[in-house]
Amino acid sequence: MAQFQLADRLAKLPPYLFAEIDRIKAQVAARGVDIISLGIGDPDMPTPDFIIEAMKKAVEKPVNHAYPSYVGMLSYREAVADWYKRRFNADLDPKSEVVSLIGSKEGIAHFPLAFINPGDLVLVCTPNYPVYNIATEFAGGIVKFVPLTEDNSFLPDLDAIDEETWTKAKAIFVNYPNNPTAAMADMAFYEKLIKIAKQYNVIVVHDTAYTEIYYNEDNRPLSIMSVPGGKDVAIEFHSLSKTYNMTGWRVGMAVGNPQLVAGLGKIKENVDSGVFQAVQEAGIVAMRDGDPFTAELRKIYKQRRDIMIAALRKAGIHCNVPESTFYIWCRVPQGYTSSEFVTKVLQETGVVITPGNGFGTPGEGYFRISLTVNDARLEEAVSRIVKL
Repeated sequence: MAQFQLADRLAKLPPYLFAEIDRIKAQVAARGVDIISLGIGDPDMPTPDFIIEAMKKAVEKPVNHAYPSYVGMLSYREAVADWYKRRFNADLDPKSEVVSLIGSKEGIAHFPLAFINPGDLVLVCTPNYPVYNIATEFAGGIVKFVPLTEDNSFLPDLDAIDEETWTKAKAIFVNYPNNPTAAMADMAFYEKLIKIAKQYNVIVVHDTAYTEIYYNEDNRPLSIMSVPGGKDVAIEFHSLSKTYNMTGWRVGMAVGNPQLVAGLGKIKENVDSGVFQAVQEAGIVAMRDGDPFTAELRKIYKQRRDIMIAALRKAGIHCNVPESTFYIWCRVPQGYTSSEFVTKVLQETGVVITPGNGFGTPGEGYFRISLTVNDARLEEAVSRIVKL
């Protein structure tokens, strides 16, 4: 059989974090071990019935069987703008400041193709979702990682970035509520980031997939679109995946500066054919009617969080109590690296957790737990970890 060589951009990639976990998991499962996965952040609960019913009706409409708009149905973009106004008190023009996405990952991955030239410098706050740096490198950009440390509440130290770096930087990727650390950013952070971005003409790329998974009504996550000046410098990516248990539906949105939204839209015109309109119609119903469902979802994750935090503390494992996301970011016990501890847990208990170093160098010494299994399985996982 003929042999073909991968392009350099692929050959240089490290193993995708979750693919490596799956490989080890398969080895353990082959021994007959009952695997409990607290690794990937994929909700275990189904999409609510009212969204599924809306989808069924939309699928039956012949008009939805044709190619959709590249940028999304106007009615979908209007629903996004309405949701942003209701949730964040942010004003968006649905015609020029909103674009539909086949999930936020697709939009994030394509965005550098619109604005990053070969050799452009891009700042990526890390530990991070790997797509930020990989997409930048695919576009030929040069990545400079900005460390997120516990000492600074897992926020980037913007003052520690020198003027030469800010001057050269084309964009900065930030993500709050943060995956994997579960950290949140406050108004003061966004105001400072916006001020610096304006001063040096830096694009702020903000990933906000987890804003609706929070546990304190008095401290809800923010959108940079609701901060004065945010729309001038930023594009924000959001998704219906975590908010409404719709990870498999692949539907999201990017909002913000009209030039940035239009640039992303131009890439999408040339690489995809938009989101299936029936899915967009279901998404409209989700955003319009889904707030009560998401409120109940938060209660479930909060209960799971509290179960896991109590168990981890009983086991002597240090972790901060997350106020958002469905992740818990923990220090590994003394004497282990992240990979060593995660491998030990998986091989000896069958519980999958994610090594912190898989999200970047500052993640070394940590591991991430995802609260995406039901209470019974979570308590079983807890029992195994405590015994270990």
